[in-house]
Formats: sequence, C-alpha cells, structure tokens
Amino acid sequence: MTSLRQKMIRELELHRKSPRTVEAYVTAVAQLAGHFGRSPESISLEEVRSFLHYLITQRKLAFSSCNQKLAGIRFFYREVLGQPDFNLRVPAKRSGRLPEPLSRSEVSRLLEAAANSKHRVLMMTAYAAGLRLSELVHLRPEDIQSERMLIHVRQGKGCKDRYTLLSSRLLAELRGYWRAYRPRGWLFVGRDGGSPLPAGTVQKVYYHLKERAGIRHGHGIHSLRHSFATHLLEAGVDLPTIQRLLGHSSLATTAKYLHVTSKHLRGTRSPLDLLRLPGPVDDQQE
Repeated sequence: MTSLRQKMIRELELHRKSPRTVEAYVTAVAQLAGHFGRSPESISLEEVRSFLHYLITQRKLAFSSCNQKLAGIRFFYREVLGQPDFNLRVPAKRSGRLPEPLSRSEVSRLLEAAANSKHRVLMMTAYAAGLRLSELVHLRPEDIQSERMLIHVRQGKGCKDRYTLLSSRLLAELRGYWRAYRPRGWLFVGRDGGSPLPAGTVQKVYYHLKERAGIRHGHGIHSLRHSFATHLLEAGVDLPTIQRLLGHSSLATTAKYLHVTSKHLRGTRSPLDLLRLPGPVDDQQE
C-alpha cells in the first residue's frame, strides 16, 4: 500500500466515512491513476476532466456511478493533497427512468426457481425487507431481531442505521437456512468463510434465477427493492412509512413509486373510453 493510499484512507476514516465509501473513493483514485499510468498527485485538473469524459462516453457510466467517482477524486485532491480550490463538477443529468418492479407472481416464480435454500433465502430477504444490495450482503445474524420482528440495517446509505420489516415467513426460512449452513460473522458468508458474500455473486444469482423464471423486464437485484416498495404501496401502506423502511432521506424519492403502482391507475379511465364511437371496423366487409 502506497503512502498516498494510506493517507487517503486515514483522512476518509477521520471524516467518519463508511467502509463502503472508503473502498469506493480509494478505487476511484486508483482507476484515475491506472488510466494515465502514473501517480494521481501528478495528474492535472484537465486530465481529470478527460478521465470523466472517458467514463461518460466510453464506459457509459450512469450519473450516480460517475458522480461517486468524482466525489472520491475531489476528496483526494482537497483533503489528501491539500488543494481546497479543486472544484471540478460535472452537470447532473439523471436518466429519468422509472423503477421497474416485478409483479407478485413474478417474485413468486423467481423464488421458486432457486435450486438451493441459500439462494432462495438470499432473494427472499432482499424482497421481504426492501434491502439495497450492500445492505443485504452486510447483514449479520444478530441483525435478525425475531422478538421484535424487525431487521436492523446497519450503516446503510449515508451511514444511517434503520429498522425494516421481518416477515414471519422469512423468519421461518432463515431458521432453516441457519440450521443448514450455520453462518458466522455474516449472515451470507463468502467462500472463504470470513467475509460477506460478494455483491457480484449475488447479482449473478439474481440474473440466473430471473432467466430460469422467464422474467424479461426489470434490471438487477435492486428490482426486488422496487417491488417491495410498490407492493406495500398497493397494499395501502402510506408513503412516510415506506420512506422510513427504505431509508430514504426525502419523501420525494419514495413518491416515485406512485408512478408505477397500478392501484392509483385502476380507477382512471382512458379518455378514449369516454368517446361515443361505433363498434370495431370489420376489414373483411370492405
């Protein structure tokens, strides 16, 4: 580990950044250095702009991913190299894509497609608690609070703790999983037995099950979190409660699920249905 890397990690920890933020920021600076093949302290502001241009145009990174890398690079220049005037910004342009939740029947098919209990419980936990991928893989056995029927999510996005729902059905599945695997340290353990299951492995499991279930729409495992929120909203749960369960800072973020829930659209008729029109045209009579 280079002295610059050690110094950056120390500064990030002094700023009380979460371990996942530390890893993401250090990785961003390492990728910048690797792109130009030299130490990041010798890379100019204009070269950083070229690197970000490469990420946007060649790597096709989403705004959120690009913005996170920029935040890590900005931290490095300001806090590690002592350049407070480093003020590079990239104009935000979000995709505007709506969440693509799965239907209840699709979630059932996804879970039924699992060939072993570990994969089944993994997907079930993501859906039943509305967890982000990083939150899912960093769960510990003691976070499952069966007496209160809650799951303790530690250090989620923004370094915030919260509680979310523990389904009685999920609890029964987790107990069976515990008896079969006896995980220690982490609820879902990686192959080495001492670290959490890698996020990439979880994504691969999800895509595999999605293919086996014949589900063609939606994106990665985050679709299960979208499904959790959408299905709660359709069941009549109010937005502020869903906001707290998801760990959103803003109610506006949670309100996007109003656009995809069918409950709020079922009672609305298309204006076409209000027109007085003759029946369908029979082309064979022409």
